Amino acid sequence: MAAAIAAILGLVIGLSYFGPPPAPVTTPPAPGRPAVVPARPGDQLPAITLPDLDGHPVDLATFRGQPLLINVWASWCGPCVEEMPALQAFAAAQPAEGVRVLGMAIDTPEGVREFLSRVPVHYPIVLEQPAPDDASVKLGNAQGLLPYSVLVDASGRILKQKLGPFSHGEIEHWAQP
Repeated sequence: MAAAIAAILGLVIGLSYFGPPPAPVTTPPAPGRPAVVPARPGDQLPAITLPDLDGHPVDLATFRGQPLLINVWASWCGPCVEEMPALQAFAAAQPAEGVRVLGMAIDTPEGVREFLSRVPVHYPIVLEQPAPDDASVKLGNAQGLLPYSVLVDASGRILKQKLGPFSHGEIEHWAQP
């Protein structure tokens, strides 16, 4: 009984001293747009169409039928740059029916082209501009931090989400559908 009273007293004193916990931060939707609900594991891949480096639209639904690892990155993001060779090696090692890799650059076409001239990758790259409702947020990256990866199964269902870079040798294990 004394422990319960002490716990309640501690809570009351803590709230009076520190105040109530802050309300969660939410980004208001852009005028005329509904709020984005970030996807979670088990959800279907949201409808996303983004331009490739040549400006051609790429509908992510075209990857259905095969597992897909989406890696959100930027040329100015140090951890993103460090993991790119491992992502390229993983993509190159996949059999025809294996996991496809798609890079989603939160960047400019020029920045991506300049980066790829130094660190070439041979998997598809699409472009996105940062916004409160960008494709990264739709894929579950509510914090907007990079790098961010999503594993999608062949039917288009999100299996895993990862915030931060892959450690050495982690991609192969993590990307198992």
